[in-house]
Amino acid sequence: MPTPAVSFEFFPPQSLEASFRLWDTVQVLSPLEPRFVSVTYGAGGTTRELTRDAVATIHAHSGLRTAAHLTCVDATRDETLAIARDFAKAGVRDIVALRGDPPKGTARFTPHPDGFANACELIEGLSASGDFTIRVGAYPDVHPEAADAQSDIQWLKAKLAAGASEALTQFFFEPETFLRFRDACAAAGIQAPITPGILPIENWAGVVRFAKRCGTQVPGWMVEAFEKAERDGRSDLLATAICTELCDTLLCEGVETLHFYTLNRPELTRDVCHALGVVPKVKLENVA
Repeated sequence: MPTPAVSFEFFPPQSLEASFRLWDTVQVLSPLEPRFVSVTYGAGGTTRELTRDAVATIHAHSGLRTAAHLTCVDATRDETLAIARDFAKAGVRDIVALRGDPPKGTARFTPHPDGFANACELIEGLSASGDFTIRVGAYPDVHPEAADAQSDIQWLKAKLAAGASEALTQFFFEPETFLRFRDACAAAGIQAPITPGILPIENWAGVVRFAKRCGTQVPGWMVEAFEKAERDGRSDLLATAICTELCDTLLCEGVETLHFYTLNRPELTRDVCHALGVVPKVKLENVA
């Protein structure tokens, strides 16, 4: 089995304790030499400043290639592009460009009157500067607002045509979900890399709630397995085994890159990476 290239997603801290946890997460995972790490943007743009600070700090002090999430929510075009220019001035040249979730309490996304209406417009605006490597989201399970799976694929194709170079998928639970999506994208003429998003399950109840919000299908066998594992106190063991098997199957099917949603809790991600052969590089000293 080939050793994959990996990347990791973090979220910005909103307290001093959370700041320490984020930095601990960076310290635990950076020895695995990820090709990049990314920092999320809260729903409704609620962590805009926190994201900017976290991205700048990680980029400046970790030596890791750092990508900033950027959304269209609750900002004008000028404000959004000014944030992007600030990232560029700080040396951050990677953007994960997303439409963004609507603010809490709002049923649907409504563009700012002077803002970008969707992810394609945001990508075009970023591409015009020529300063960024742009990645976008993709949905192996149908996005809750999409008409069907084919419309998801056509929208992804449009985002790539607008200037993005890679897609990072929403998390999923079974390898066939991603493999079917990958094949459908290829049939639609998409040639850009599509990297599967992997979510090691730290909190089963929380993941089920999250999956419901974003349209990810939860298989029945997994519900039964976690119910039993929680009774036996073996949830972490089950989560590690399921995630490792998922990644192993993807690698055997030709996948070369994996993007982990760490939730700023690095232990399961680290353990899965180690099981896949992604381990810190050991530098041997010349003792002759």
